[in-house]
Amino acid sequence: MRADLTVVVPAYNEERRLGPTLDAICAHLRADPGRWGGWELIVVDDGSTDGTADAVRAAAAREPRILLVEADETGNRGKGHALRRGVLASRGARVLVTDADLATPIDELDRLDKRMSEYDGGLAAAIGSRAHPDSTIDIHQRRLREWLGRMGNRLIRAVAVPGIRDTQCGFKLFDGDKARTAFADARLDGWGTDVEILQFFRRAGWRVAEVPVRWAHQEGSKVRPADYGKVLLELARLKARCVRPVDLTVTALFLLASVLLYKGLWADLDHRYLADSGQDQNQWEWFFAVTADNVTHLRNPLFTTAQNYPDGVNLMANTVMLGLSVPLIPVTLAFGPTVTWALVLTVGLAATAVAWYWLIAKRLVRSRWAAATGAALCAFAPPMISHANAHPNFAVLFMVPVIIDRALRLCDPDRPARVVRDGALLGLFTTYQIFLGEEPLLLAAMGMLLFALSYALAHRDAARAAWRPLLRGAGVALAVCLPLVAFPLYWQFFGPQSYHSVLHGDNAGNSPRAFLEFSGRALLGDEARADPLAMNRTEQNAFYGWPLAGLASAVALSLWRLPLVKALTFTGLAAALLSLGPRFRVPHTEVILPGPWRALAHQPLFESVIESRVAMICAPVLGILVALAADRVRAFPAGPPRTLGLTALALALVPIVPTPMPVRDRPEVPAFLADGLWKPYVAEGESVVPVPLPDPGNAEALHWQSATAPRFAVAGGYFNGPWGPERIGIYGAPPRHTSNLLRDIRYGGAVPGIGPEWRDRARADLEFWRAGVVVLAPQDNAPALRDAVSRLLGKESRYVGGAWIWDVGGRE
Repeated sequence: MRADLTVVVPAYNEERRLGPTLDAICAHLRADPGRWGGWELIVVDDGSTDGTADAVRAAAAREPRILLVEADETGNRGKGHALRRGVLASRGARVLVTDADLATPIDELDRLDKRMSEYDGGLAAAIGSRAHPDSTIDIHQRRLREWLGRMGNRLIRAVAVPGIRDTQCGFKLFDGDKARTAFADARLDGWGTDVEILQFFRRAGWRVAEVPVRWAHQEGSKVRPADYGKVLLELARLKARCVRPVDLTVTALFLLASVLLYKGLWADLDHRYLADSGQDQNQWEWFFAVTADNVTHLRNPLFTTAQNYPDGVNLMANTVMLGLSVPLIPVTLAFGPTVTWALVLTVGLAATAVAWYWLIAKRLVRSRWAAATGAALCAFAPPMISHANAHPNFAVLFMVPVIIDRALRLCDPDRPARVVRDGALLGLFTTYQIFLGEEPLLLAAMGMLLFALSYALAHRDAARAAWRPLLRGAGVALAVCLPLVAFPLYWQFFGPQSYHSVLHGDNAGNSPRAFLEFSGRALLGDEARADPLAMNRTEQNAFYGWPLAGLASAVALSLWRLPLVKALTFTGLAAALLSLGPRFRVPHTEVILPGPWRALAHQPLFESVIESRVAMICAPVLGILVALAADRVRAFPAGPPRTLGLTALALALVPIVPTPMPVRDRPEVPAFLADGLWKPYVAEGESVVPVPLPDPGNAEALHWQSATAPRFAVAGGYFNGPWGPERIGIYGAPPRHTSNLLRDIRYGGAVPGIGPEWRDRARADLEFWRAGVVVLAPQDNAPALRDAVSRLLGKESRYVGGAWIWDVGGRE
């Protein structure tokens, strides 16, 4: 039989106050029988060890509409378990759940019932809210408990039920059938059940309204401070339940793909080196090592003199990725910077793919596998794989889809109350991305701006509705971000060893041919064809291949009616054109044409950008177009059209599938450095001078430091720093006579006649470097280098710990 209203009261050891509570509820319901009709009151004994059940039976003897659901054999299971049993036993058209202490008086039911009855369009639930501005708090909780409750609710809003300010108030009125459906699906037994039920309502599209209530804290509450931690654990369980099996499968496949890319590196981390990374692996491992050393010794993480001694290196002006290098300090200290390097690349690439998958599946397509296909292209496209050899700041981009999603939320005119929150989160996300990579953020902002402008032209009604909340949110984001990054950016641009721009020459743009060719490391790639079209193998910033270009064109033409496709097409074409540089040559001719990049080439920030990298914006554009195409192909019924569509996708994507990263053996660190034999030769304030000095072409000395922790300083180095009175940015230390000489000899130059003038220059350079010892490790042309250094210093070398050394500090 049906009832008009069911009241469910969970009870655990409530013998003393349950009687008055039940009497109060019954009195209120009897007072207006015309309003409440047929009602029932269900009390669920949650394994009480006192006389709770007897108190319910005594009340039931006076009022037969009181029903007892007795504890099962497992004893106390928690509020969620009790509510689930009570609601599933209910018969009411509406179901009220209330706590046994009646902290919210039963007469507040009138407010909830009135709101459900009067709401235009119908409500599935009206929930009491202590956070509503019209609520009345007669007796407050203790400050700590109140503060924990507010913090918990903010976290709940962020991760589970955005927009609901008070999920934990124990006074909620539900539509009965919907409540039974939700509680039948529930799994949480503890205090997190309120969140689980409200999340179910939200996902089902059932409307929920918060209603102001009168509330007073009651002594004897069963909520303990530790229970707030339990709610967090239940939230984690709740989020885990939301993950679909296909999402786990896709994530595992992305991680497997990333592991296979780096299998050669992982096979022997101590002796393998990414062959196409140049000297960047040495540099990045050094970044991880020096960050860990600075932080653990409470030194400034934005500066170091570990290389380029004594001038040092402005770390904020280099790509140290503090957003990862700092959190991964325990990994660096426990396992070494090479493990951190491999972990950042492998997990970071997979995380980027997962982030794009989340965004595409959430906003653009129905098919999860279509989203996975597009996300794979976004993260594993040829330009990303090129940078994944050496530049994790350009390959580990998992925050970019998150930033895009938050910006899109700001464009929603139906969410004005959330503009401040979404803007603040956008500011925090942007701040974190700044500490992962500033240039990728600049490129992402360029892509978002191109897309926004083109979408506004294609869908003007949407633009008119979105621009105000978007600008308001952007203002909030700036207000949050700028104070957090003000000092680091000041240090970057005005601190010690800061510089104004980095010049990359006139050939940093893409050739138009690069968009149609395959990269050297793609499945159908050809190094001989690809290498001449890029600065080096870490800067193959296009190379999408002609089949993918053809497929993207076909998709754009077939879906041109969609504003999204128009905006994506314009964004991709504009980015490709900008990436050609200030001027470019028409393929197979001598015709030189100006490019639109010349308008940006000398502007602040843009003057340091390698313009060919702008073509990386095309990767998510193509990924989304492919996802849209795959989504429509999967919707086709089985037959020739579907087979043809899947074949076209395969023909476009298979040729650019990346092959595993090639590796080579890396030189051993000489025992002189690895075993600490250098210590007697280097006093405080002195440096080790490698032969030749480390530079962008040979930075093995940075490996000496990172493999042993940076306990000694080295002269020279591989980093970005200033040169000359204009403080123009260059790679490496400003050249000196001795460093130039040793570099020339290392690469085959003849040893010049070394007389007093050369010796004076060498003496001045060693004094500048504050040299304690000069070290020559085994390498090509080592005999010529040894002879040259001995003649420069006027003394013979000694062979110590696998290296030739010259003691220039006078301690022999």
